[in-house]
Amino acid sequence: MTSPQSPHRVLLVEDDVRLANLIVDYLKSHGMHVEVERRGDTVLTRLLNYKPDIILLDIMLPGMDGLSLCEKLPDYFAGPILLMSALGSSEDQIKGLELGADDYVVKPVDPALLVARINNLLRRQNQPPQAESHCLTFGKLSIDPHTHAIRLDEKEVDLTSHEFELLWLLASQAGQVLSRQYIYQLLLNIDFDGKDRKIDVRISRLRKKLNDNIETPFRIKTVWGQGYLFAPEAWNN
Repeated sequence: MTSPQSPHRVLLVEDDVRLANLIVDYLKSHGMHVEVERRGDTVLTRLLNYKPDIILLDIMLPGMDGLSLCEKLPDYFAGPILLMSALGSSEDQIKGLELGADDYVVKPVDPALLVARINNLLRRQNQPPQAESHCLTFGKLSIDPHTHAIRLDEKEVDLTSHEFELLWLLASQAGQVLSRQYIYQLLLNIDFDGKDRKIDVRISRLRKKLNDNIETPFRIKTVWGQGYLFAPEAWNN
């Protein structure tokens, strides 16, 4: 049965004409609407007229590289960002994720895998918060699942949607150790392969934004060999 919803709108930022054409053809064959931008420094202008659901962003671009652009995009674009690069080291991937990307694939990427990653990001983006959930309060921390408002020490904390869903998962099971496998399955719909660092990077961002101790965290603890634990008693001071 054909879905009645509008096709997903993709902005592909890629200066390799041959590769861009291959990706466009494959995504279109899977029902997506795709537009291509060749330069990094013209992407923000393109967003004034084209409203994509997701941006596929190469790192090596003329005008402005993808990592620099990734830092600027959240001020203009609320959807997911998927970085694509031939730079496949863990350091490169971690840097891209820390700068705000939601996922990172190494080129050359299998087209079917790329479609699966796009669909996964868009599915998570469109998941509404559970209506029956109530606000959570731990000492000086409050979490509102309806407005995604976070307050700590009477100050608002700005989190991305993915950071919020991770915090909510941890806080709603406060005092329990959640394994990486469990977190990956619930938030990313994939198995943890022992190497992927997406959740580790988000944990690091949360700790910084929630005034946790980076070297010896006491609010969102790492339980070595097991996973992560949200400590409910750590928010009183």
